[in-house]
Amino acid sequence: MIFTLGTSNRHLDEFLGILNCYQIKLVVDVRRWPTSKWFEYFKKENLKKILSENNIEYLHFEKLGGYRSGGYEEYTKTKEFRQALEELVKILKNRKTVIICAEKLPWKCHRAYIGRELEKKGIEVIHIIEKDCLWLPRKEPKQIKPFCQKLWEKKVKKDANLKLDKKENAGQK
Repeated sequence: MIFTLGTSNRHLDEFLGILNCYQIKLVVDVRRWPTSKWFEYFKKENLKKILSENNIEYLHFEKLGGYRSGGYEEYTKTKEFRQALEELVKILKNRKTVIICAEKLPWKCHRAYIGRELEKKGIEVIHIIEKDCLWLPRKEPKQIKPFCQKLWEKKVKKDANLKLDKKENAGQK
């Protein structure tokens, strides 16, 4: 089993809380360029130090990074990708692992393609959206975006309505 997670604009405490909640022992960074313009703690050198202080190992897998000419789906067909994926599979067997990238929603990120290729190898992939919100994509090929995106939009809309209801009710008291 492997998890995926987007760093997005999360606060460090939230990010570490998610890792602890799922008992993650290894973070595999699949950002092609592991840096952040806005969040210093998500820069490779800082993240590696922070994770080490929290007894979590950090590895950067540039060969699984996004932004490939011809698109990432085409890249998954290359020898370089297949070799990097095999390296990742070997590592997975020993500890609870999460693949991270910057994009929060996996269906908008190359993590979905990595996940699909891992599933073809019989590895269960669980995408973490929030601490209490997971996404398990449908097993049909090419079904990365449409179904799950509708569910996420429905959840966001429901959450927004709940917050509005709470504000309206609070104003009536």
